[in-house]
Amino acid sequence: MKYIKDYKDGDRVFDIYFCKFKSSAVTKNGKNYDNVVIQDKTGTLDAKIWDPNNAGIADFDAMDYIEVYGDVTNFNGALQVNVKRVRRCEEGEYDESEYMPVSRRNLDEMYAELLKIVESIENTYLKALLNKFFVEDEKFAARFRKASAAKSIHHGFIGGLLEHTVSVAKLCDYYCTAYPILNRDLLLTAAICHDIGKVQEISPFPTNDYTDAGQFLGHIVMGAEMVGKKAAEISGFPQMLEMQLKHCILAHHGEYEYGSPKKPALIEAVALSHADDTDAKMETFTEILESSQETGWLGFNRLFESNLRRTM
Repeated sequence: MKYIKDYKDGDRVFDIYFCKFKSSAVTKNGKNYDNVVIQDKTGTLDAKIWDPNNAGIADFDAMDYIEVYGDVTNFNGALQVNVKRVRRCEEGEYDESEYMPVSRRNLDEMYAELLKIVESIENTYLKALLNKFFVEDEKFAARFRKASAAKSIHHGFIGGLLEHTVSVAKLCDYYCTAYPILNRDLLLTAAICHDIGKVQEISPFPTNDYTDAGQFLGHIVMGAEMVGKKAAEISGFPQMLEMQLKHCILAHHGEYEYGSPKKPALIEAVALSHADDTDAKMETFTEILESSQETGWLGFNRLFESNLRRTM
């Protein structure tokens, strides 16, 4: 198959893709058409069905796999497909792994890295807490391994949450060697738990969208609640330690305007917020570079508030 990332203006499309989105609309002239977003593991592409009543346009819905025939055009600087024919595909005609974005890294290897960090925690209460999540709670562990870290922005792929968590934990481990004042057990436990709420905030692929709980509460609040529930299962878990761990989670976005319920009051919370921001920005920039074919300036990016350029 030809991957979405490889299409350019003027190409012909004739392959199977996942339909991520479909909606009906009306032109200024009152003509009906369909907006569609097709997806494979390399990205998404907007598509338009200008004549939905055409005999070559079969019935299909979002979350279906469809065979698309059409032409790639450039509209306002973005590629889209002018769909001429479409057919809904049956199970067995496609390999799902080709259509869902997935981490470049091996999930089993990353989870083994995570468990190795858990094993290195010396505080018995914090290690017990981590084991309750990542060893004993098989349902949570399975969801965590494959969860996305975002709907978009960064690490928005299968295994993205695991990849982000391991990276943040490793950055925090380095901070502990550079700044011995840091409480390693607290910081690494907070790093591993800082985004656990995303398991409940974002639905699994192929949907990968905010749940009702995610919309109402958000992963930061839910993560702190999840930690509280597991800590309550551990006899004698120190109240101050639980509050400090929850604080690190609640403050890991650093600023109120970034959705953080609290600003960092502990040095470990400061370290965690910077590690989280560093990994998010590095992955975001990496994804921008990988999705662009430009060799020089890439254009203005709102997140970085700068016109970005590829290193020559």
